[in-house]
Amino acid sequence: MKPTLLILAAGMGSRYGGLKQIDGIGPNNEPIIEYSIYDAIKSGFGKIVFVIRKEFDKSFRVKFNKFEDMINIQYVYQEVNIQIENIEIVERTKPWGTAHAVLAAKDVIHEPFAVINADDFYGPKSFSLISNFLKDLCAENYLAMVGYKLEKTLSDHGTVNRGICKLDIENNLVEVVERTKISRINNTIYYDVDDSSNKKSLNKNLYVSMNYWGFHPSVFKEIENGLYKFIKENFLNNAAEYYIPNIITEMIKSKKMKVKVITTSDNWFGVTYKEDKPIAVSTINKFIKSGIYPNKLWD
Repeated sequence: MKPTLLILAAGMGSRYGGLKQIDGIGPNNEPIIEYSIYDAIKSGFGKIVFVIRKEFDKSFRVKFNKFEDMINIQYVYQEVNIQIENIEIVERTKPWGTAHAVLAAKDVIHEPFAVINADDFYGPKSFSLISNFLKDLCAENYLAMVGYKLEKTLSDHGTVNRGICKLDIENNLVEVVERTKISRINNTIYYDVDDSSNKKSLNKNLYVSMNYWGFHPSVFKEIENGLYKFIKENFLNNAAEYYIPNIITEMIKSKKMKVKVITTSDNWFGVTYKEDKPIAVSTINKFIKSGIYPNKLWD
C-alpha cells in the first residue's frame, strides 16, 4: 500500500501577512506546497490529504484539484472548537494546535503517512527517505521523524521557535524540547530563557523537528486520548495548544513506541515572515538551475 502525505495547511499566516500556503514562489507562481507534492509523487506516495480551515476550501480546490489526475487528493477541516461532554469550553479564535490538526484526518487515512507543514520546503531527498520508511519499517510501535540541523532552519528576518531533539545512541528520539525566540547573533545561535531577556547559546549542529513525521494510523487513537485529556486540563485557556511533539514525548516516555530520527542533508526553508519570500524564490531558482526541479513543474 502506498503511503499518504498529510499536509497541515490550516494556519492563518499572521506573521507572514496573508494566506502563505498558496502564495507563489516558483517561476510559474507555484507555492511551496506544489514542490512538496511533486517530490511526494516522485517518491511513491499515493494520496494527499490537506488539513484546512473550512473558509479556505474554495481557494484550495481551485489551486490543487488539478492534481487529481496524478494522485488522490482529499480535504479535511480543522475546526476551531471541539465539543467534549460535560465541559464548557471558552470561545476560541484558534484551533487546538498541530496534534489537533492531525486528528482531523483520522477518518480518511488508514495507511502509514507522513506529516508536513504546507509552508515549509523539505527537499526531495527527505521525501524519498520517509517514503521508504513508511513502506518498509513503519509499525504501531515504530514511527519516524525527519531531522534537520538547527543552523539550516533559521530566519534572517526575525526569531523562530524550534523543537530541539535529544537522540539516543541508535538515533531514536528521546525527547523534543521547545526553544523559543531563536536567532543568530554574530554567528552564534541563541534562544530566550523562560520568556525573559536572558539568552543562552545553542549548538548549530543540533537536530530539530520541523514538524515532519512518519506515522502509523494507530497514532490517531493516541492523539485523540491525549488531546481530550489536554483539553479537560486547559479548557479555560483560550491560548492553549496541543502540539505533535507533546504526544510524541508522552508516547516515548511511556515506552509505547520508538521514533527513528531520519537525518537528511537536504536544505529546509520556510516563509515565516513576508521578508523570507525573496530568499525562498532565490533558493527555488537555484534548484531549477542545478536540475533538481524543472522550470515548469507540471506540463
